Amino acid sequence: MTTYEVSRSAVLPCDIGRAHALIDDFREWPAWSPWEGLDPDMSRTYSGTDSGVGARYTWSGNKRAGAGAMEITASSPERIEVALEFLKPFKSRSTVGFDLVTVDGGTRLTWTHAGSVGGVVGLMAKVYSMEKAIAPDMEKGLANLKALAARPADPR
Repeated sequence: MTTYEVSRSAVLPCDIGRAHALIDDFREWPAWSPWEGLDPDMSRTYSGTDSGVGARYTWSGNKRAGAGAMEITASSPERIEVALEFLKPFKSRSTVGFDLVTVDGGTRLTWTHAGSVGGVVGLMAKVYSMEKAIAPDMEKGLANLKALAARPADPR
């Protein structure tokens, strides 16, 4: 098994409550997640609570999007933790954390993805690091979140 931890941060131009709401509800993720556009025909299922602990999201798509599930396992104003399980194209489990801190200009969001991979993917990760594999996507997701946070909130 190869373990990894990749983190990226950005300041979102919004208060901590708005930043938290964009992450704590999986129905908001299609607007910012860097992986949502991999398959326009991807199927999505939301279950459990609408947001926060117990909210669950499953997806199944083409080879690029794969299939898997996420569940929010911890949620406070300053941190959201997600259990992530990939089923395809390879099996893996990891923990995704989002730490939120109020700063001048908005909210500093630190996104951390930690886990382990085995088998062929684990061997590949020794040559082509998970940092190189997922950091660009995380940076794209943070840029999407910044742009989304700059827009007025939906008054739903």
